[in-house]
Amino acid sequence: MDSDHEAYILLLLSDSNLPTGSFVASAGLESYVTHGFFTDLAPSPVPSPDKMDYTVNFLRDSLSSYAHSALPFVLDAHVIVEEALRDAQADEDTMDRVLGRLRELDELYEVMTLNHVSRRASKTQGVALLTLFSKGFSKPRLTKHLPTSDPSSVPESESRAATLLERLKFLVRREDTHGHLPVCWGVLTAALGLSSERSQYLHLFLQARSLLSASVRLNTIGPYAAQQLLLHTVRPLVESEMSRCKHLTTRHVTSHDPTTGNMPEDEDAAWRGPAMTWPLGEILAARHDLQHSRIFNS
Repeated sequence: MDSDHEAYILLLLSDSNLPTGSFVASAGLESYVTHGFFTDLAPSPVPSPDKMDYTVNFLRDSLSSYAHSALPFVLDAHVIVEEALRDAQADEDTMDRVLGRLRELDELYEVMTLNHVSRRASKTQGVALLTLFSKGFSKPRLTKHLPTSDPSSVPESESRAATLLERLKFLVRREDTHGHLPVCWGVLTAALGLSSERSQYLHLFLQARSLLSASVRLNTIGPYAAQQLLLHTVRPLVESEMSRCKHLTTRHVTSHDPTTGNMPEDEDAAWRGPAMTWPLGEILAARHDLQHSRIFNS
């Protein structure tokens, strides 16, 4: 893909109007605050941390755990779809196999997600992404709004991508697959032509931005403080987690293996699969529904 076009797609996907999750999901932050982890209950002569310190601590731990658990699925889903769209000989049977591999990947994420609250949020946001592609990224019906009205000018890969996402959305609606967010994100970005690394980076950035947006809604920090953290804190955190996790794979349906030439220098890193690195956050997220009052669904 042309770098300018890819940069433009990145701008569209990072638009705050898109359903990135901060309005319905706090990723455990609301439960974390409710359970008293934004207060220092032990008496100490040292001044207690302020709410921004607590927010950064949560952001660091949550982002690390999410990177280890979700990025392998983003990568694998992206690789599966990218390979299919590059195959000029792809036919109906090929699309069926691709959908089968995506369903396997989706099922693996379902069983590896440890609590029902996280699963619920992931599926809600995943199907929103599939809907976004068909309604927000499809070409206008009126050809006068397009640079050309020649149907033959539409690339074959673009047509296959649209068909693939429509079929995947149908399977999710029919409850034949779950439609988890990392899998749907990998599918969406591959269909739009983003590279796998940019797809992972943007996914992790949007997760961090959603956490800060949720923090603003909870009134633990203000919008200006959130913007400061986005500029000065989120970037090094995202880059650090990307360096650790961008080569992680589930090894379940991905084509990454030593014979393809796509392995990183550290082969052990490529064979480490998804992991949950913050048990406390997982426990608190699972207790979300037990709160007496809630702003977020998860």
